[in-house]
Amino acid sequence: MTALGFIGVGLAIGLAALGSALGQGYASRGAMEGIARQPEASGNIRTTLLLALAFMEALTLFSFVIAILMWTKL
Repeated sequence: MTALGFIGVGLAIGLAALGSALGQGYASRGAMEGIARQPEASGNIRTTLLLALAFMEALTLFSFVIAILMWTKL
């Protein structure tokens, strides 16, 4: 396997993980601000936040699978 292949696999999973972590941080911050401003809506905000975090994490796992497929094909 070439060095560029390893770099490509590392970038594939690294950038996906970085993007997901930043997105989850921003979403969590927004949810906490929303709950602080409207405590009576905390149930709806929490439900929406957990659903959004699950989708972000699923996309990260998909990129991990793609990185493994790239690694095995090189």
